[in-house]
Amino acid sequence: MKSWSSLFALAVCLMASGCAVEPTNQANKNANASPLASATVSPSPPDNKTSSKQSLTLPVLDAFFADDSFPATLKTRLQLNDEQVSKLRELAHSETVQLNEESMGQGERESSTARAAATEKIGAIIGKEKTEQLAELVGELWSGPAEAGADKNAAPTSREQSGHTPNAVPKDSRIVVNTPAYRMDVFDGGRLIKSYKVGIGYPEFPLPTGLRKASVIIFNPTWTPPDEPWVAKMKNVSAGEKVAAGSKLNPLGPIKIPIGGPSLIHGGKSPAKLGTFASHGCVGLTTPQVQDFAKLLAQLGGAQLTDAEVSDYEKNKTQTKQVKLERQVPVELRYETIVVEDGKLHIYRDVYDQETNTEENLRAVLEANGVRFDDLTEAERTQVLDALAQMSGKSDAGTAKTNASPATSSSARSSSFADRSSNSRKKTTAVARNQKEIVIEIGALQGKGYPSPVAFDTGSGKTRATLSTPPKRDKP
Repeated sequence: MKSWSSLFALAVCLMASGCAVEPTNQANKNANASPLASATVSPSPPDNKTSSKQSLTLPVLDAFFADDSFPATLKTRLQLNDEQVSKLRELAHSETVQLNEESMGQGERESSTARAAATEKIGAIIGKEKTEQLAELVGELWSGPAEAGADKNAAPTSREQSGHTPNAVPKDSRIVVNTPAYRMDVFDGGRLIKSYKVGIGYPEFPLPTGLRKASVIIFNPTWTPPDEPWVAKMKNVSAGEKVAAGSKLNPLGPIKIPIGGPSLIHGGKSPAKLGTFASHGCVGLTTPQVQDFAKLLAQLGGAQLTDAEVSDYEKNKTQTKQVKLERQVPVELRYETIVVEDGKLHIYRDVYDQETNTEENLRAVLEANGVRFDDLTEAERTQVLDALAQMSGKSDAGTAKTNASPATSSSARSSSFADRSSNSRKKTTAVARNQKEIVIEIGALQGKGYPSPVAFDTGSGKTRATLSTPPKRDKP
């Protein structure tokens, strides 16, 4: 019976352009390094409960069934019988076969539609109560296993640092990925030193939330396609037959970094895939980006990785190498659609339909930055509520005219909302469907919030990783 940490990761990372994880036993640069710790289930931080509980789609369920132990888990945890388990497997598989990757991420509210379809069809087999229990189980597992046996040299993971506080700024060295912002940040001793624009999981395969750990960097990874129908549609690829390192058929690119459970950080993406849906539960980067990121990660993790070594690994594409980190580096996966960033309020589109763009969440974010919603001017309150409605996909909910600030994105500047009269509510002009955020100037927020991107690598060209001083070492 295969372990959750390896086999489930293999199952989730599905299609040719998606992610894929497999156990790697090729030559290890650090030959004497100890094996990675086994994985155990760990729930997401409290502010990510909604996201973790809304992960049940039929493609995700199908991925779980690739693990030999999952049917037994269903029987033990949910008290399902053999017939019910068999029907669930057939349902998930048949629905997944019909997916068309080219159209994924192109429709409206795909995530909520996929979850609703899964709930209805699963409920017809096992009933409403068991369906809710299955959703909780999938959310628990999908949110990611934490490493068992804490590394004594690992960076601390306090309540604030783990993302319990909205927009929390880490005080240690860690990686922070905010899915709706399509952004990954590298923190060194609480100082933001580098930012990357990334690709995220498709709506049917959402990037999970939670705190993970990076322990190893794998250069020139191989890939073993899963035994699934879509593999048969791929040219020159067969299920179970290993795709060699360096092969053009290998979707992982030159580097993959396992971060626990179903997810990787890996290269191989085109610049056009950044800032979009681009993977099956993983964080996607271009080849120059992932090479740049690997050097920073190695330094934060206490491993030596020079430009010459990275260049050598790139030249020897068929040889897999592992660089084991001396210290695990925390990787925090967030889902925050309301972010105070360097004095401005950023409201991101709710890409996975988590219903996070609410006044309640807005108030929590503002209060975390020492500002009360009720203390905003009437114009600011109206503007912000309209932006929440727009980025929630509820374009008829807004009611105010917005004068976008100079900091607002170009697409946001081109949009306007309808005037409000004291006696009527008028429909707002919908923002562009591909608009990803609205940025609003709030006077009371000046000098507050999460930091703006630093040395932002958007994937448009090669960027060199440089640290002016050695990374600050967190105390054990």
